[in-house]
Amino acid sequence: MDPEVARGLFEEGATIILLGVPEGTELGLDYKTWTLGPRFRGVKMIPPGLHFLHYCSTNSTCGEIGPKTGLFLSLKPREVIIAHWNKTDDDLAFSHNAEEVERAKVNLQELDPYLGPYPYDTLRKWVSLTDRLSQEVASTLQPLSGRVCAFSDVVPELQLTHTEDRAKENLPHNDTECQSMKEGLDRLPKMKQREGTELRFSHIPKQVYPPGATPAQITKYSMDLSYALNCVLDSHYREQPLDILGELQFAFVCFLIGNVYEAFEHWKILLSMLCRSEEAMKEKKDLYLGLIAVLYHQLGEIPPDFFVDIVSQSNFLTSTLQDFFQFAISPGVDCTLRKRAEKFKVYLTKKFCWDFDADLDECAPVVVDLPEGVTVD
Repeated sequence: MDPEVARGLFEEGATIILLGVPEGTELGLDYKTWTLGPRFRGVKMIPPGLHFLHYCSTNSTCGEIGPKTGLFLSLKPREVIIAHWNKTDDDLAFSHNAEEVERAKVNLQELDPYLGPYPYDTLRKWVSLTDRLSQEVASTLQPLSGRVCAFSDVVPELQLTHTEDRAKENLPHNDTECQSMKEGLDRLPKMKQREGTELRFSHIPKQVYPPGATPAQITKYSMDLSYALNCVLDSHYREQPLDILGELQFAFVCFLIGNVYEAFEHWKILLSMLCRSEEAMKEKKDLYLGLIAVLYHQLGEIPPDFFVDIVSQSNFLTSTLQDFFQFAISPGVDCTLRKRAEKFKVYLTKKFCWDFDADLDECAPVVVDLPEGVTVD
């Protein structure tokens, strides 16, 4: 990098100072990961905007790497953030001491040799994966703890510390022999995520049709998920409907970089709902033009066979996008959206060799569950 450009980025960019992080720790910012050496004190020249700081602690004795932890940070120009490594929790503790931050700003030049530069070679890719994700959406979806963890932090639903605690719940003593595998499994404590550590994704309704729907309406809304999509938009994104694309990007980043499997499952559910909403596609052109752009960048980061179910050999993504492309050519869909969808289909077919026209059986029956008490004459 040109020295003058580097100097300008150092002076105008944000800085994250990380003190006491053990040597050998895997730490990354956005799309880049490093194994830390003994001189590391942080990252400099960070462009303003939303970033994802992530790290895995390493056991110095056996070299074992712990689960990944990450957090989204919104940084301003020239901002300095300081965090100290907490050896007890194996986590970063961010400083709220204004005097410490001011001292760091004054002595930033002295710290310069110990600060790694932001990886500008991956900036374009990071921006393409988060261009729809605002600070507000990320803050809303991030756990209350502020940490996105690859492994769930779970605790027992019931605290059964003593024998009498088990007796109150009519549970057998732990020292009695199990008579079956089922009994043994039943004795295991039921676990739940620790409060404040859950990702706060939008609730996707399991009932995809309105209350009091007739059997014909239930069938319709089970094939076209526009009602469910509108419920999500009304509940979470009434003011900014396109922010649902930010949630799609948040889930993808948490999975791709943060290794959070729950986020991948939510990404699939959200994508399936968006792709299978025929009426919404006719009414929300901008949302679906944005969806194509988001998917274009996301699918470039994953191997083409990643979505294939190892048991059924069916590909979740091709079947989902098959419905999307079918709906995109329906009467009433905006011409621009139809053409963009067709180009996207051609691109995916060429790049991944996916066949979206194979096995299209539009006459196959759709099985839906009717509410209790509803019958078909």
